Amino acid sequence: GVGGAFQYGLQVSIINSPAEYIKSFIRETWLKRYSSSPSEDMITLMWSFVVSIYSIGGLLGSLSAGYLSVRFGRKKAMLFANIPALLSATLMGLSRLCGSFEMIIAGRLFSGVCGGLALNIHLMYAGECAPRKLRGLITITASTATAVGKFVGFALGLREVLGTDALWPVLMAANVLPALFQLLTLPFFPDSPRYLLIDKKDKEGCI
Repeated sequence: GVGGAFQYGLQVSIINSPAEYIKSFIRETWLKRYSSSPSEDMITLMWSFVVSIYSIGGLLGSLSAGYLSVRFGRKKAMLFANIPALLSATLMGLSRLCGSFEMIIAGRLFSGVCGGLALNIHLMYAGECAPRKLRGLITITASTATAVGKFVGFALGLREVLGTDALWPVLMAANVLPALFQLLTLPFFPDSPRYLLIDKKDKEGCI
């Protein structure tokens, strides 16, 4: 769940607290580039892109989840979901240093792809690996992980933690930690029995 539904919950909530700082960053970057102050409508438009592009990335990730989980298996597909997470963390974390608000928009797109992939494959992988008696309980961990992700996002966004003008790029790159944690731990997990039996025709491996 840490690299699955948690990522979705984290990215949904983490964008709220640095809103004013990101708008100020867009305004400053625009002024340096074009030597003119952007209108409030333009600031609102750019901010709308930052927020809404996550949903487009989520749609792309969700549409890819079925193919990747069959082609590579649930476990490997979950590992692949960390690639857009690392890309998004890099882009958003370095956006201020590079003076590019477009990097935030691109980073949000990649984080949406990660969220769409991770949320869908988490449900498949957990449900297929769980013992029959615990299947419902294990599958519900997706909802739990989402809720915990939202809580962590809000907590990290507090002014006493990372919700400051100096640290908002670090806040936006916080999804690198669950991605790295999953990359280090998930390889030790088994493949889904259903994937081994139905997609790979590996009956012995399934058993």
